[in-house]
Amino acid sequence: MARNKQLATATVRTASSFPAAEAVDIAQLVEDLDGMLSRLRLGAIREQLDGLLEEAARRQLNLREALAWLCAAEVASKEQRRLAMAMTIAHFPFVRTLEGFEFDAQPSIDPAKIRDLATCRWVANGDNVVLLGPPGVGKTHLEVALGREAVSRGYTVQFTTAMELLGSLVKGQQQGNLEMRLAQYSKPKLLVVDELGYLPLEPQAGHLFFQLISRRYEQGSVLISSNRPVEEWDEVFGDQVVAAAILDRLLHHSHVVTIRGDSYRLREKRRSGLFRPQAGGSSSSGIGAAAPPTPAKEA
Repeated sequence: MARNKQLATATVRTASSFPAAEAVDIAQLVEDLDGMLSRLRLGAIREQLDGLLEEAARRQLNLREALAWLCAAEVASKEQRRLAMAMTIAHFPFVRTLEGFEFDAQPSIDPAKIRDLATCRWVANGDNVVLLGPPGVGKTHLEVALGREAVSRGYTVQFTTAMELLGSLVKGQQQGNLEMRLAQYSKPKLLVVDELGYLPLEPQAGHLFFQLISRRYEQGSVLISSNRPVEEWDEVFGDQVVAAAILDRLLHHSHVVTIRGDSYRLREKRRSGLFRPQAGGSSSSGIGAAAPPTPAKEA
């Protein structure tokens, strides 16, 4: 304890008055370096110290430059760990990026609009994004990609399907912990809700979803996708009044992206001749207007 106190006193004196190096026990400082780096939580510098110092010497960096080199390595390591943890917390079902999205295959999408959304200004402002389109046109891909962009910019994100979210809220109401679950889904800066409208909902689901949207209104952003146009959301929730109330808050500060086009998943099948469009129909005529694929006759 006495030696540590003496070392700390000498270090403070050195930092304030910059005496000659002989004023402190340099050898002892070097011996204690690993422990000091751990205490300061400079894990990247501690783990990579020898390699970083060798690289600094190879580049003939001066003391200030070498210090900046070490700090940059630490910052990069911490940012990488933050991103990894945030991506895990977000519960994305897979990795998708905007670079991997085939805009040429979906000409109804304005790439400039998506690139603007990727800046996440809408998240900073508490706005919402609604993606509408038939199954397979890339809505979930865009949700995950935009969600990852938000994470990279420091926002908290949670991804969930509509069925998982509403099922959780219904269960919470039944078990008496609805408030806890509403708080859980209200906490992240961006809540991503996938696949609204694909399956029938519980009768009380609309009322519970309204409570959540009301809590997040102008406080946190929602990114939601649906295969049903908003005019049909009264059928989705089974209540015209509830649907109108949800849309009133969801669309007040929002960006709506409507996707018209063929399913990615069936495109290759059509190219191979396994499926072909029905006569007189076009899958690009609008949301939900795609005719069911017709199996090609066997030769």
